[in-house]
Amino acid sequence: MPDKVVIGLIQASNDTDGNEAVDIHKERAIEKHVKLVREASSRGAQIVCLQEIFYGPYFCTEQNTKWYDAAEEIPNGPTTKRFQELARELGTVIVLPIYEREGIATYYNTAAVIDADGTYLGKYRKHHIPHVGVGKDGGGFWEKFYFKPGNLGYPVFDTAFAKIGVYICYDRHFPEGARLLGLNGAEIVFNPSATVAGLSEYLWKLEQPAHAVANGYYIGAINRVGYEGPWNMGEFYGQSYLADPRGRFVAEGSRDRDEVVIGEMDKKVIREVRDTWQFYRDRRPETYQEMTALLP
Repeated sequence: MPDKVVIGLIQASNDTDGNEAVDIHKERAIEKHVKLVREASSRGAQIVCLQEIFYGPYFCTEQNTKWYDAAEEIPNGPTTKRFQELARELGTVIVLPIYEREGIATYYNTAAVIDADGTYLGKYRKHHIPHVGVGKDGGGFWEKFYFKPGNLGYPVFDTAFAKIGVYICYDRHFPEGARLLGLNGAEIVFNPSATVAGLSEYLWKLEQPAHAVANGYYIGAINRVGYEGPWNMGEFYGQSYLADPRGRFVAEGSRDRDEVVIGEMDKKVIREVRDTWQFYRDRRPETYQEMTALLP
């Protein structure tokens, strides 16, 4: 594998209204993101990550069974197959966050990982599911209505260009999984998100660079942009970025524009940082038993 790898992070607004039919918003968003993936590839991106449940509005701002129709099987659903073909055509690794249906009616917030030759490598299911009010008028992210907590652990995918892990949105507040991704060999971790201005915006540029430093890997953080109707519960503030293992911002997107953010990761930096800060060598897992107990 090459030491230097070009990363593409896609942040985008939603062009449909949540009142429209599910199939309409899915198709329009997919067409938009296919173009953005092509743009990323044309600019040299070897690994591309899309935003959380990229193919429409972030419907968790209401509790409506209508949105269950947006879910698909992975890898046998049409969206995964379509992006497998795109990855094969472009020679680009794609991290594809979509709404997953398992069996008849079990749902997960999931990201499929597709290698540069179109091979489906596996999936990560979001572990930490919030159910919180964040809007001024009682709006919130009612995710427990839509998602079962992830049950596939913290896998790392050995792609054509790098070993990658995935952490989705609210997961970023929990350092335990971020550490496990590093222990499992991740060189870069992607966090596709849908987060609005207000309660946690100040953490956006603190927590994930800290994960990068504590674990000696790159972080690709992706957020949406704009306001989404009919809920208009807040501004998705973009600012997607790539951070290196020293916590430095390699590339950063705007607050309010559809954008392909391009940055370069260098595996030599990972080795240099890990040789300097021996956090893995100096761990004391035998002293951490209480972390797995139900405390307090």
